[in-house]
Amino acid sequence: MTRFCDETDWGFGWIDSDRMQRTSHALLAHGRVWIVDPVEGEGVDERIRALGEPGGVLQLLDRHNRDCAAFAARFGVPHHFVPLGRLDGVPFEFLLVRKGRFWKETALWWEDERALCVADALGTISYFRATPGEALGVHPLLRPIPPRKRLGRVSPRHVLCGHGEGVHGDQAETAFREALGTARRRLPRLVANRLIRR
Repeated sequence: MTRFCDETDWGFGWIDSDRMQRTSHALLAHGRVWIVDPVEGEGVDERIRALGEPGGVLQLLDRHNRDCAAFAARFGVPHHFVPLGRLDGVPFEFLLVRKGRFWKETALWWEDERALCVADALGTISYFRATPGEALGVHPLLRPIPPRKRLGRVSPRHVLCGHGEGVHGDQAETAFREALGTARRRLPRLVANRLIRR
């Protein structure tokens, strides 16, 4: 079952029904729709076409193959695999999150809308949050060395996540700064809460 989320004038997201709540987005920028880390879902293609002409599929994490290739083939657009910096014809900047042997991730920064789209670095489902009160959390494996310098230079009004609904409006930047600033300190609490939930 597909649930739509992150509804704005310039796009939307959709969440699949698995326990990790895989979330994908379609963003309308410069007259084209950019499809981010997509998973198949009922009614998704129709929503994308209603939003506008697709420009490309953006895969922000090496292991987020999801249905990226299928979407790119179906819409006849390029599949950009973990892009970095700026790409010709793509109206976003891609910020390095992590570049390791087993984890390559970039984040999409859209200056015009102050929108930050992340794959796994940040999330809103309980797996990412140390406490129920946290609006946004850093991935547990990134908490010891959170990507503060790599992401901290942006000031988002929208944080779109690869797992869970995004955070929007005035609280977005506050939640973003808190998540990065407390990631390491709250790691023991995250682990303790995970053990309790079992």
